[in-house]
Amino acid sequence: MNTMENLEKQLICPICLEMFTKPVVILPCQHNLCRKCANDVFQASNPYLPTRGGSLTSGGRFRCPSCRHEVVLDRHGVYGLQRNLLVENIIDMFKQESRSSKPEPDRKEEMPMCDVHMEEKINIYCITHSVPTCSMCKVFGAHKDCEVEPISSIYQTKKMELNDSIAMMVGNNNRVQGIISQLEETCRAIEENGRRQKTLVCEKFDQLYSILEEKKRVMSQKVMTEQEDKLNYIQGLTRKYGDHLEESCKIVELGIQTMEEPEMALFLQSTKPLLEKISVASNTSHLAKVERGYEKMDHYDITFKKEAMALRSIDFIQDEEDEEEEDEDGETGAEEGEVALTVSGSSTVTAVSVQPSPPPQINSSPQDAGSAAST
Repeated sequence: MNTMENLEKQLICPICLEMFTKPVVILPCQHNLCRKCANDVFQASNPYLPTRGGSLTSGGRFRCPSCRHEVVLDRHGVYGLQRNLLVENIIDMFKQESRSSKPEPDRKEEMPMCDVHMEEKINIYCITHSVPTCSMCKVFGAHKDCEVEPISSIYQTKKMELNDSIAMMVGNNNRVQGIISQLEETCRAIEENGRRQKTLVCEKFDQLYSILEEKKRVMSQKVMTEQEDKLNYIQGLTRKYGDHLEESCKIVELGIQTMEEPEMALFLQSTKPLLEKISVASNTSHLAKVERGYEKMDHYDITFKKEAMALRSIDFIQDEEDEEEEDEDGETGAEEGEVALTVSGSSTVTAVSVQPSPPPQINSSPQDAGSAAST
């Protein structure tokens, strides 16, 4: 008996909760449904599927009520599913065995009896109170003023109502499952879009870094060029003054030797050309002098206060019009040797190359000879 009960549980349809009725269809997931129940679930899951002459014009899909596996149907609908003849044969054998193993008196004892009238069967349904009862309760009992119907007719009505409710719930579950699938797909799309946009942001900032590095290199090269030019000039001027000093020292030595000459005639003969040499050597007007502050390089000073404030306000473009305006500004700035960066609102960061002022001119006036010598 326990074996038969377990077998009966295996032959219960998950939709109508009754034993499978022929024909029984087998789903791709190997679960079984009554064809009528499968058709109800399919129609509830595809309420807007076009039909023509009572038959489908295209395929559809629904989910198995047992395992939620998605079942895809062709234009034949549930009639295109394969029948499970093995289950149908088992149902026939089970029904025959049940009829042979259960005697008639036992079936009578299983029929529910009225709680008030113990010997009366429950054969009517009180519509007023929505409870099953017996004929005696209707005639003499608590339901004599109530509206009643035969229990068989109410049974069929309630069974159809329950069947429709289950089918509706299955359809609602399928729709909820579809919404869940869409939400999961949206999550995956958000993650993918986030990764892509993060990569684009990093690329934009890398481009900005490269522009700043190139600008730093160019401006540093300008400073180094002027530094080398000034150093070369000062070093050349130092060599000229050194040569002049060496020549003056030789003339001084020659003058000292002339001073020691005892012969007056020889002394007078060598004095005139020596004095001329001393006069020429004492004149440094032909040597250039360096102006005060020539060594300074502070004309290459630069500040980024405004640019730093603008960089801190960098944000994403709010709409397409702003993006087009920024692209036009960027092209114009590139032609003029400037670099424009997109910032919040309409602010732009402009890195302008700093042009060094020309170095001070070399003063060669003779009145600066003293300062040149001290230098």
